[in-house]
This record gives sequence, structure tokens and C-alpha cells, in this order.
Amino acid sequence: MEWTTPADLKAQLQRYWDDGRLLSAALAGEPLFPLTLRLRKPDARAMAERFDEVRGWIRGLEEGSRARQSFGYDIEWEEIRHRQLGRNNVPVKVLVPGEDDALRMIGRTRQAADFRRFAEMTFAAFPALREWVLRRPLAVVEHTDEWERILATLAWFREHPRSGLYLRQLDIPGVDTKFIEARKGLLAELLDTILAPGAVEPDFRGAKGFEQRYGLLPKPSLIRFRLLDARLHLAGLSDLTVPVAQFAGLDLPVRRVFITENDVNGLAFPEVAESAVIFGKGYDLNRLGEIGWLGDKAVFYWGDIDTHGFAILDRLRAACPGARSLLMDRETLLAHKALWVQEPEDTRYCSDLTRLTAEEQSVFDCLRFDRPGERVRLEQERIGFGWFELALRDAVTRS
Repeated sequence: MEWTTPADLKAQLQRYWDDGRLLSAALAGEPLFPLTLRLRKPDARAMAERFDEVRGWIRGLEEGSRARQSFGYDIEWEEIRHRQLGRNNVPVKVLVPGEDDALRMIGRTRQAADFRRFAEMTFAAFPALREWVLRRPLAVVEHTDEWERILATLAWFREHPRSGLYLRQLDIPGVDTKFIEARKGLLAELLDTILAPGAVEPDFRGAKGFEQRYGLLPKPSLIRFRLLDARLHLAGLSDLTVPVAQFAGLDLPVRRVFITENDVNGLAFPEVAESAVIFGKGYDLNRLGEIGWLGDKAVFYWGDIDTHGFAILDRLRAACPGARSLLMDRETLLAHKALWVQEPEDTRYCSDLTRLTAEEQSVFDCLRFDRPGERVRLEQERIGFGWFELALRDAVTRS
């Protein structure tokens, strides 16, 4: 029906709930009520030509009003006079007198009561959060079952700024590690508001940077490597995974370090005197800048021949300026044409790179501008192992 129904009126109130105004208006000192709702009503022509439909519409509207229920909306009437129909009262305005009526109409009374209780609790404990709560009332409603634990977590961070503990070591009643891990986004919004500037490290953001941003110890970054010279094995071990900080302290007595993205390639890497291979982690290779002794070694990077691979190589050179590419050349690409696949659109890198050699730049440009074909990619594990061994011998000879 083109005229407003009780369901339409509820939908209007639901929108006030959905945008938060129904919850925050009173607390913000901006009361909504009495609230006039939009009313589409019959015109004079409809009154004359569809009078029975109009009477049905009026009855339906009355059924949902406060006059028929203990809550709801009030109807304002206007008497009209019609030559054939005589005098009739017709609704001209619908008003919701108070917040309780509105909440009962959309079935949100309990949630609103919970919100008010937790909002007042929050204002008392953290006055700085008042604006946030008024701006994000539905976030409080969404977490009412756990809001007291959220406040307890905020209080702990306020009382222990930059604690230097692991997340697992936080001793907060009713709060465990998984509780915080699952709510890092929400907690970050709140902590940024309540903590003093000195308690927040601005260089870290997001879930991955949560620990560093708020002064906790992060999980250490790990690096996996293989020693390719049996004479250099550590206590008989050749394949090790250690924190980056410990790897930086090893200062391995090697001349060459190879880096490969593919785990199987790292495992299949043949023995090479005075050498090691690092299992890469894509763009995380910039952590290698923390390993000072790499600057004295011949570093080779073997990645996929695609735009993503050259972007990683470029990033690596920010940490290891002398790094050389291995098997990322035009000859290798063309020799394995039958094994090309397509690079996923969401991993392509088409911006300019500044740390490539002239030959690497030429191959990168061919790929990003689709000159050999659309989104061409040659994955490193598709390269013939004999071809790899020849390139490896040449690299070792030149280093």
C-alpha cells in the first residue's frame, strides 16, 4: 500500500536505532521526543474514489496506536468535509510521545536498559570515553555480555602502561588471552582514547601491531634457515628456526646466503660450501635489515618471476642493498614458457620500483604491462632443477 502502515512506522523507528540516535540522544542532552514520524496519507481523490480502502487504512493505523494498546504512537486527526461522504476524521500526523514507547514498538527495551547501565558505568570509570560511547552506542550493545570485562581490561592497561609483558602474562580477573586477541580492534579504539600519549607507540597499528602499540611484548619473529655446508652445522643441526634477534647474533661464518620463497626449494637446496639458505616470508624480508652481518655476505634472492616477486626483491634491497637476484631473468622466463601460469590480480604490483637493475627493470616492465601475455607468472618451483643447478654453480663461481 502506498499509504503509511504500522509496519512502516516501526521501520522508521528501527532506523533511529540502527544509526544510534535512539540510544545516545537522551545521554547527549538532545532528546528526540515527542518524535513526529513521516506519514503518507490518502489525498482528496483517493478519499472520494477509494473510500473503503481509506477506512481500512485508518483502522489499521488505529490498531497500532496508544489508544488501542498500552504503548505506541499517537494520531492527530483532522476533520474533513466531503460533498458525498460528509464529515470524516482522517489522520494527519503520527507522533511517538516518549522513548519507552519507541523502544517497545521495536522490541529494544532490554537492550536500551543494558546500554544505559553500561554507559553510566563507563562514564564513571573513564570520562574520556563519553564521546566515543555516544558516537558508537551500538558497539556497547553488541558487547553488553562482556562489557564489564572490557572495562576491566582497559583499567589494567591504564594502571600498567608499557608493562613489557607478554599478553599471556596479563592477570585480569575474568579475562584470558583469547578474550583480548579476539577484540583487539575494539580495545585499540578505546585504549587510544583513555591512555596518555606516552603509553602508546604510534608507529604500530592494527591487530598485528597491538602488542607493540600498547607496550606488550610481541611474539618474536622467527626465521628458518639451512646450513648448506656440513662443516658449519650447529651441534649437528642443519635446519633451524630461531627468533630473528638470535639469528642476528649468530654471525654465521658463511660467504653466501641464498633466500628462496618456496619451502620445498629451501629443503632441496644442494650443499654449497660456506653457504646458507633462508626460507623467505614475502614482504617480511625487510626484517633482514636487523641482521647486520648479512652486509658482509653475498646475498642472492630467488623469487617467482612475476610482479610480486620483483616487488619483494625491491623491498629486500632496502634492507640488503647488495642483494642479487637468482633465476629472475628474461632467459629463464622465456625458456619455461610452457610452464607459465597467471598471477592473481589481487597480488599484482604495478607501481614503479626504484631498486632494480636495468635488466630486472626490463623484465618487471614486461610483466606489469602484459607484454609477454596477460598476467604472466613463472613460479620458482616450476623451473627445471637442472636449470637451477647450472645457475647456482654460476652464482657460486661469481661470488
